[in-house]
Amino acid sequence: MKIDSERLLIRPIMPEDSRAVFGYRSDKETNKYQGWIPSSLAEVDEFIAKNPNTFNLPESWFQLVMTDKIANAVIGDIGVHFFGNENLQVELGCTIKKEFQQQGYAKEGLKVVMQALFSQYNKHRIIASVAPENKVSIQLLTSLGFRKEAHFVKSYFHNGQWEDDVVFAILAEEWSTAL
Repeated sequence: MKIDSERLLIRPIMPEDSRAVFGYRSDKETNKYQGWIPSSLAEVDEFIAKNPNTFNLPESWFQLVMTDKIANAVIGDIGVHFFGNENLQVELGCTIKKEFQQQGYAKEGLKVVMQALFSQYNKHRIIASVAPENKVSIQLLTSLGFRKEAHFVKSYFHNGQWEDDVVFAILAEEWSTAL
């Protein structure tokens, strides 16, 4: 799967992306809400090696990278989790390099991936799981048409402690009216 947007090329993660991904993913402060913060390049290599060869496999996570077209550099990634017996639902996660945050890249990348998931892959529902303190991500999701579905209390074990988790979702028919 490769998708172009105005400023981005979104494509599957590859072994040669390892250093770039480690560069922004290992930043513990910027990624404090992330579930995965690698501590070595080898850990990123292992993560990339586990990425499926095929997009849209049931019960898999598929990692895409966002490449800035002008800089020709990896500036972030989007994880797509395909789940459910009928493979009609997905969960999205997004990480952006610190220098590229608050510039609309996450919204631009997620928007074109969501469009492809709904129109090309006929997905019924897309969800995102967010820490309630992550106000920037919550604002991003609502700007894309997501609505809050649930607030789970101390349901997510992160950094050695139980934390709350907020789930946002959007249905295919809601997406068509959100555009």
